[in-house]
Amino acid sequence: MTPVDPPPRAPLSTDGIPAPRARVSPTRHEAHGVVRVDDYHWLRERGDPAVAAHLEAENAYARAVMAPTEALQETLFAEIKGRVRQTDVSAPYREGGHFYYTRWADGREYPVHCRRPAAAPGPVDAAAPAPSEQIILDVNALAEGRAFCQVSSLAVSPDGRLLAWAVDFEGRRVHTVRVKDLAADALLADELTGVTSNLVWADDRTIFYTRQHPETLRWHRVHRHVLGAAQADDALVYEETDETFNCDVRLSRSKRYVLIASSQTVCTEYRYLDAGRPDGECRVFWPRARGHEYDIDHYRDRFYVRTNHRARNFRLMETAAGGTGPDRWADVVPHRDDVLLESFALFRGHLVLQERSGGLSRLHVRPWSGVGAHDVRFDEPVYDAYVSVNREADTRVLRFGYESLTTPRSACDYDMGTRSRTLLKREEVLGGFDPADYAAERVLATAPDGRQVPVSLVARAGAPRDGTSPLLLYGYGAYGISSDPWFDPARLSLLDRGFRFAIAHVRGGQELGRRWYDDGRLGRKRNTFTDFIACAEHLVRERFTSPGRLYAMGGSAGGLLVGAVLNRRPDLFAGAVARVPFVDVLTTMLDDAVPLTTGEYDEWGDPRERPAFDDILAYSPYDNVAARAYPALLVLAGLHDSQVQYWEPAKWVAKLRALKTDARPLLLKTEMHAGHGGVSGRYRRYRETALQYAFLLRLAGAA
Repeated sequence: MTPVDPPPRAPLSTDGIPAPRARVSPTRHEAHGVVRVDDYHWLRERGDPAVAAHLEAENAYARAVMAPTEALQETLFAEIKGRVRQTDVSAPYREGGHFYYTRWADGREYPVHCRRPAAAPGPVDAAAPAPSEQIILDVNALAEGRAFCQVSSLAVSPDGRLLAWAVDFEGRRVHTVRVKDLAADALLADELTGVTSNLVWADDRTIFYTRQHPETLRWHRVHRHVLGAAQADDALVYEETDETFNCDVRLSRSKRYVLIASSQTVCTEYRYLDAGRPDGECRVFWPRARGHEYDIDHYRDRFYVRTNHRARNFRLMETAAGGTGPDRWADVVPHRDDVLLESFALFRGHLVLQERSGGLSRLHVRPWSGVGAHDVRFDEPVYDAYVSVNREADTRVLRFGYESLTTPRSACDYDMGTRSRTLLKREEVLGGFDPADYAAERVLATAPDGRQVPVSLVARAGAPRDGTSPLLLYGYGAYGISSDPWFDPARLSLLDRGFRFAIAHVRGGQELGRRWYDDGRLGRKRNTFTDFIACAEHLVRERFTSPGRLYAMGGSAGGLLVGAVLNRRPDLFAGAVARVPFVDVLTTMLDDAVPLTTGEYDEWGDPRERPAFDDILAYSPYDNVAARAYPALLVLAGLHDSQVQYWEPAKWVAKLRALKTDARPLLLKTEMHAGHGGVSGRYRRYRETALQYAFLLRLAGAA
């Protein structure tokens, strides 16, 4: 390979700017005879003024280092905002006697949720609301005077008269549920506090909802609320006592049953009760058995079961009654070694399967008559398609979503009888965007064990393939979550400045089926990291980029990926962005009081057992920081993060700052009024993206 000269460096220097140094206060941890000394364990003390002072000092340092990019950030913010139509409306979907949709108004941070009668004539207009339109919830009004506001769910009662919603004002994913009388446009007195976002109406006066444990935040209780009653009087319907399980509640497709799911990584158990008798008893559908995962739904007087019983990639079965067991369920869709059954949707005349084959998603339609089964056809080589909002079963029209690295997010209606599709809405990208100006492709990298790892790429059409292009490589690789090729109008600000963008479909996701996930968790977790490195090396070898112009990005478990890879191959990358990174894996997994830890044992391993302890210790980014040169690094955290506690990125940066041997930028920015998902409000998010892109562009000399 011919070496490529490093890119010119635009000003992004730490010279003359003193970096904050966290106080060293050693804490001794011992397990299995192994002693670890943590100099920064004290940063876990959320209420300690010294912790807040340190985070604010890191924020001030990040602002000072990034100060030379402020004009660039403003340019990027204007570009990102300028590509998005600021006054817009979503594609309406029907539920009962109304069409529901969401409006955005220029200058407003948050959406306005609306509906209008299904009998009202004409299309929904983005600029001019129809006289029959009703605003059911204006999130801007809820957010007034607050630094954070996230409405996570909305549910309309069966008769269409009442709206319940869950709102989080902190970012910790602890919600308050309120109920509004839509006819009177007035709030009811009912208020459910300290709950999750999970709620469902059983009838016009009864809501089922879940509560989380106050410390671990595990979803462990299902309650029943009758309108007008005090929350203290709400009945406890079910409590999940196994600390490795979470529970949630939903309504069946037939609307006949309330379904309560208890689940963890490798096991599921369902209960169901008659929605017409919400005070009735729950029945177990099929008792939990380790390794058995299943989902159920009910329609046409039958239960449908997606199960991995003797079916690694899942199959679909049916039964006339619950609880009879897999050996008496009948096959609807048999198991296939090369196709992963991800989900299913039930309609009057059709069954729709969302599947994954060859690394790509697909939608398969099966008439109940048995004649005319087919796939919905898509033309692009790299794309994502998914079942969207389909609240009505008595229809032959499927609503699905579609996007790719070059095609904006689209909402389509598909007539399953005639096989015709209607594009309802494609997110408009302003400023002269033309998909033909960009080119997407998929390549394969070879992992150390010989497995072929897909990589999806996008760049400006005609971008040189001589190693001179900067490239941002994104990865996640956990929980069986596949990183599908999504469209992002903000990303054009990188592509138009010469960047390539790539997604490494590493093991730990399910892009290539259930085995792809199983080979990237527990004792095989290191495959996730070696896959990502193999993808990076392939992109360098094939001249898509070079090490001096290669950047990594990941968030949460993807931040763990970034941290582990930088410890293994810091020479391969010029810089990285780690968003809310899960980097102190061993300490967190040894502490079952930390939120959500107990439900993670089957993902990462239970380090109370020696083999899992050794596995995690070998890759945990925080434990493996060493005195070496590291790439430039921007780390983002949220003070109220319930998934990855703020102290993990804070400790990681403190240790890196103390040990690394280079002078490259190391920045920590903690949002003091946000959680795992970052800031709320679309303009704040644009600015957060502009900061990340300015960091990368200045490193690449491409600003």
